[in-house]
Amino acid sequence: MEIPYIVIDQLTPSQQQVWNTYFGDADRPRYIEEGIWRRTQEEATAGQSGWSGGDDARRRLIHYRYRYDLVPTTAAPAIGLTDLYLYHSVTAPAGEITAHEDALRAALAVGGWKRTPGGALWMRRDLKCKITQFTLHPQDAVARRKLPQNYRSLDVHITSAQYAPPPAVRQRPWDVLASGIRIKDQRGTPTLAPDLSALADYLPFQVEIGCGTSVEAGIPPLHRLHEIYRVTDRQGDDPREHHFALSPTSDPLLHEVLTEPEEKTAEFTEMFKACFLAEPTPAMHALKELHDTGHLVGPVITNNFDVLAARAGLKECFMRRYDQAVPDVEWVDGAKALLVVGLHADRRKVQARARERGLKVVYLDPEGFWHDGQFKPYPLEGPQDDDLVCRKPAAEGLTELVNLLAKATD
Repeated sequence: MEIPYIVIDQLTPSQQQVWNTYFGDADRPRYIEEGIWRRTQEEATAGQSGWSGGDDARRRLIHYRYRYDLVPTTAAPAIGLTDLYLYHSVTAPAGEITAHEDALRAALAVGGWKRTPGGALWMRRDLKCKITQFTLHPQDAVARRKLPQNYRSLDVHITSAQYAPPPAVRQRPWDVLASGIRIKDQRGTPTLAPDLSALADYLPFQVEIGCGTSVEAGIPPLHRLHEIYRVTDRQGDDPREHHFALSPTSDPLLHEVLTEPEEKTAEFTEMFKACFLAEPTPAMHALKELHDTGHLVGPVITNNFDVLAARAGLKECFMRRYDQAVPDVEWVDGAKALLVVGLHADRRKVQARARERGLKVVYLDPEGFWHDGQFKPYPLEGPQDDDLVCRKPAAEGLTELVNLLAKATD
């Protein structure tokens, strides 16, 4: 596989402008794509991890970090993947780890990887792979984590040949692991509202958006990344029922990367490609109109990496970060509400801080999704007793809000 790996070939002039404005010279490194998953087998995760007792302590860490840049071509610049970093670490009973390592060596042979002198690395054109087995992982030793006696760990690093991740990057998934598993919120009893007209009593308001607005732009939902990186078994349609992929002997991710790296890299880069090619939606334009009329204040607090709010002309406050457990939020004095649009699961700390400031928290979310012509309920986790929930898609609810407030001021 050759690096740079071309993701979008021969950009149009308008696409080059989008890159230069929102990616190449942005206020944060939007040309970096990064993700971390930590899955552990313990009592608190028994429902999804299969934990049944003290001898069940399997663990799987996935960390990827990719850098994109403009790549010259004969006709027009392309967007290419210039740095690739994929880290895969599993901890399991010794027999499973041995079988896992044997399977990886077989996959390396099928994929045409060549072992370097000394045997520490395998190379395939512009990619390198390193496999290391541990009786006791150094990170477990430092953290004094106790594992069953017969457990072993296996680390796999796959990187572009010219890239060496700095120590802070390599340490990041272990810092996330040390932060502990996410404790789910206990949902309160919010009031269901037919629309967002109640916000007229809480002006001006701030807004926080999640992937609901991205899905409306044609960007795959985040569970698509779970499919690509084999985070869960994906046996059913309901994301809440998916089980963790923890057994290394039934984990297909590395086999896919090692046997067909070009094909798998096309999957790895599809989310970034979709984000770059997406256009601001009616929901984003409605937010811009609400901002221009003074009803919406402050930056768009966003958990998305698609830059759609910025491309609609709004300032962004980016929250999906691994270097800060609770990123700062630019709160606006005088704001009376926080509108939360299409945001599920673990991004709830902004909402908690809004309540502490006395803001009314209002959710706009259909609380479900369509699959094969059927609506699958997917309730929000965060709403509390005094909150409001409007079960409409982002574009519909926000467009209605624009019209409602316009009529109120006529």
